Amino acid sequence: MPISRIAIGGPGEASHPDALRAALAEFVSMLIFVFAGEGSGMAFSKLTNGGSTTPAGLIAAALAHAFALFVAVSVGANISGGHVNPAVTFGAFIGGNITLLRGILYWIAQLLGSVVACLLLKIATGGLETSAFSLSSDVSVWNALVFEIVMTFGLVYTVYATAIDPKKGNLGVIAPIAIGFIVGANILAGGAFDGASMNPAVSFGPAVVSWTWTSHWVYWLGPLIGAAIAAIVYDTAFIGQSTHQELPTTDY
Repeated sequence: MPISRIAIGGPGEASHPDALRAALAEFVSMLIFVFAGEGSGMAFSKLTNGGSTTPAGLIAAALAHAFALFVAVSVGANISGGHVNPAVTFGAFIGGNITLLRGILYWIAQLLGSVVACLLLKIATGGLETSAFSLSSDVSVWNALVFEIVMTFGLVYTVYATAIDPKKGNLGVIAPIAIGFIVGANILAGGAFDGASMNPAVSFGPAVVSWTWTSHWVYWLGPLIGAAIAAIVYDTAFIGQSTHQELPTTDY
């Protein structure tokens, strides 16, 4: 079981130059991703006088997030592994691919990157709000929780298959675009119901800037559960002890 490989990390790991550089890369990648993703929604809403919830708005959001995540993962891949998501970091930790201390460093950087991106958007747009994630009418928190678990499972499973699995070979070259595609596809599937976060940091930034926390726990619990299940399933079934390696050293 991958859980048997969970590691805390050494006392000096959090201050090691490589770990700090990796955290900086996660901060920048998250800023790029959230600024483009959230910004596209704000731009569409402005152009359509609040029509961001239309079918065209959903497609625009899916494309913007897919493109932005492809870039964000690519630019961070050789430095931090290009997680750009606390759920991905948690899945990597569950699989023994990153230590707890390094993972916490990533989480801090990712959350800060999202908050800074939302603050920059608010400043750049003259005070427009970065709307917090919310549930659509007739969608309960339990419906949304299932959506977030399943969608994040698909995302982290894709990360394992294309980026972490040491048998990936040349498939690793397309990892960033595959990761971007699954996020875009999941937004098309779940965006109309709960916004399709799959990423606690993406939900956290807008919640902080708008100070809206309604049902926010769903956007943490769902992705973390989905990530853990994906890590355990993929690692147990397809990787195993003999071919284990660390994600931060993986070349996409």
